[in-house]
Amino acid sequence: MTSRDVSLDVEHSPFRPAGDAPSVLHLHRGGTSVVVDLDAQGGPAIVHWGEELVDSTIGSLAGLAVAARPQRVSGNLDSTARLTVVATAAGGWLGTPALEGHRSGAGFSARFEVAGVQRNDHRAVLALVDSEARLAAQVELRVGPSGLFHQRLTLRNTGETDYTVQSLQLAFPVPWDATELLDTTGRHLRERSPQRHAFTFGTHVRESRRGRPGADASLLFAAGRPGFGFEAGRVHGIHVAWSGNHRLIAERAVTGEAFLAGGELLGPGEAILEPGATLATPWVIGSWGDGLTELSHRFHDEWRRRPQHPRRPRPVTLNTWEAVYFDHSLKKLEELADAAASVGVERFVLDDGWFAGRRDDTTGLGDWYVDETVWPDGLHPLIAHVRGLGMEFGLWVEPEMVNPESELARRHPDWIMRGRLALPPSARQQQVLDLAHPEAYAYIAERLHAILSDHGIAYLKWDHNRDLVDAGSGPEGVARVHAHTLAVYRLLDELKAAHPGLEIESCASGGARVDLGILDRTDRVWTSDSLDPLERLANQRYTALVVPPEMLGMHLTSPVVHSSGRAVGLDLSAAVALFGHFGVEWDLASADDETRARVAAWIGVAKRIRPLVATGRTVDVDGTDPGIDVRGIVAEDAASAIFTITQVETSVAYPPGRVRMPGLDPARHYRVAVLAPSGEHTDAGQSLLEWTAHPTVMTGRELATVGLRPPVQFPQRSTVVELTAIS
Repeated sequence: MTSRDVSLDVEHSPFRPAGDAPSVLHLHRGGTSVVVDLDAQGGPAIVHWGEELVDSTIGSLAGLAVAARPQRVSGNLDSTARLTVVATAAGGWLGTPALEGHRSGAGFSARFEVAGVQRNDHRAVLALVDSEARLAAQVELRVGPSGLFHQRLTLRNTGETDYTVQSLQLAFPVPWDATELLDTTGRHLRERSPQRHAFTFGTHVRESRRGRPGADASLLFAAGRPGFGFEAGRVHGIHVAWSGNHRLIAERAVTGEAFLAGGELLGPGEAILEPGATLATPWVIGSWGDGLTELSHRFHDEWRRRPQHPRRPRPVTLNTWEAVYFDHSLKKLEELADAAASVGVERFVLDDGWFAGRRDDTTGLGDWYVDETVWPDGLHPLIAHVRGLGMEFGLWVEPEMVNPESELARRHPDWIMRGRLALPPSARQQQVLDLAHPEAYAYIAERLHAILSDHGIAYLKWDHNRDLVDAGSGPEGVARVHAHTLAVYRLLDELKAAHPGLEIESCASGGARVDLGILDRTDRVWTSDSLDPLERLANQRYTALVVPPEMLGMHLTSPVVHSSGRAVGLDLSAAVALFGHFGVEWDLASADDETRARVAAWIGVAKRIRPLVATGRTVDVDGTDPGIDVRGIVAEDAASAIFTITQVETSVAYPPGRVRMPGLDPARHYRVAVLAPSGEHTDAGQSLLEWTAHPTVMTGRELATVGLRPPVQFPQRSTVVELTAIS
């Protein structure tokens, strides 16, 4: 599903001339239809993307295509231009073009014609040519089994001189009444914060120039009817499955076209095609639904169908970073491992600080050898201890980065990305290693293979702690983000192939590299460096619009959150982490026996419900009291569900009004119970809610439409509700 794919598995017959094929393409599957008018003025045009047209015929689809063609109007071109699959100015399109390029400043004009079509009921490849511009294009269109709409374009230079590609992107038309936009922004410790605004005339652009998506990137760019929410309101959204620079746009034209578009954001000279060379865009993926929840389920369902998707139960993971930072000693880490095993942790991950010279974050990065001064016997004694406790062992690495204060940087300064003689501005006292440099790639690959082979490591936490700034191959060199990103993909693929069973987490100073390009090669993402459960609520909700919950790293944290200084209760921290890949970020060796027993109880719950998390459907509830967050996961067969009711702030109503729990089977009856591993807590002056004290049964329809009273809670508390079908 990412740029590593080079062909689409469609019919094996040669391309048929366009004149021999029906004038309308209808691709449909998973509740989605995409209709393409092959005879549209200016080239093939998508005339419908959305609800599956189950009763349509060739005749009615031809009528649909004709009905979408614009008329000539005064003051405009004699033939009104429209948005086509590869729209360009040469065809009269005056909006943002699909392709911009030139041949040394000349030959900028391009206008494609259909040369052939391959198709079946859910996949198509359009062969397009421009003999005058000496270009050919292959547009791949696919509707996935869950109704996701995928597009990719491959451009070929058929001329005898170089062709420079400036931009290449794919457009997804949206209904004209989609007049509200949703995207996300953010920063370190607060990624994927939602923002909404009107989808007015003109172009709204979101770009990432950080060499990775970035903490401020929009994971999903959506347009919908005003007021669309999670539960209702038609909405369409797109995602660029690429881990480098990218561009997303929303454009509304006075000619009656509204669309979302996305693709790679190419740096100067990154895409100069020699004669015969090709450039493929990343896959750009669109989803739609009646509400954001339905839109997100298409992503989750299809992603889970991949053959490489993690199938075994997600191991409960303890990461050592906030427990010890750089204070490594075998005794201290063995005590932490003992504590972790005693509460049911299944994977122990040694974070930063284990390699040569790495006593703080100013030195050593790039010298991927075990530090003999800290580990005179290597990592083997710790690994043996961890495994002896029945846990897997994982290790932190940051292969794309280098400290200037390292042996690697001193010996190979030419491997450091830069565009000038001087190094780019530093971040975290580090620079970026150019993995597109063959020797740099070979060194990093050799070191990682050796570390994995010598230690039998089951898991890598792969970090990426800074943006790529002025990222070039050297003074007066070429821009490197595109080539570096492809090199990272190649290295991840190589490691997975050579070390079967290896799992990799994508971390990037938290959640700054979250996209389906990297997630097609890794097993989870670190959702954010912020472990503050209240800050995590929005972050996890909007990350899960695209990423299945079992691939989101969610850890309970220490009593005082390191990133925010907020004091939080264990029950709140654990409850907020339940709907993901559960883990612990805490020095459990310093916790008392009672606290560890409570942690163990929550880990037991996480293990019990992780099959539900890995296969169920997320539910985010609209219209709640502003101080209350309600969300859940419902089993595929709707036989069970878990919901959390989190009191984010005090409510005006006291006790609060009822909350709903949608997503269940309306006709079935459910037993409703509070799941309280640490025991129920009632504050002074409060009585127990009757439904929490006595068996209560309600139908799915009643829970979705009428709801129940949540318990009165002080802010920063959460109640976990378990629903079990009894009929």
